[in-house]
Amino acid sequence: MAFTIEDIADGVVVRVCGARLDAAQAIHFKDRLRDVVGRNGPLILLDLGKVDFMDSSGLGAILAIRRALPQTHRMELAALTPNVDRVFRLTRMDTVFTIHETAPAGTPRPVRNGGTQPLDGLA
Repeated sequence: MAFTIEDIADGVVVRVCGARLDAAQAIHFKDRLRDVVGRNGPLILLDLGKVDFMDSSGLGAILAIRRALPQTHRMELAALTPNVDRVFRLTRMDTVFTIHETAPAGTPRPVRNGGTQPLDGLA
């Protein structure tokens, strides 16, 4: 699962680039994102605008990352597509997360190999 990282005033925007966040990607996504959130913050804004499908494994990965955050950090969500929004509403996770209509533009992080983003979860 690829994502890009952009710096914003009080943290980072993590833009998920894949269309699916399901059992096939959840573990890899969680491991890679856990590394990113451990080195950034205090705000981690997860932009899910390109994710058209998310199952319980994808939701579980997001929750696991949220639980692993230091107390001084917070995770918020942005740009949920209708299908992903439905998952959050049906599970009542929309009451747990702050959800924004859109994610602000940030300053993209330079890529270590000189290429262009998206990265495969590397900061």
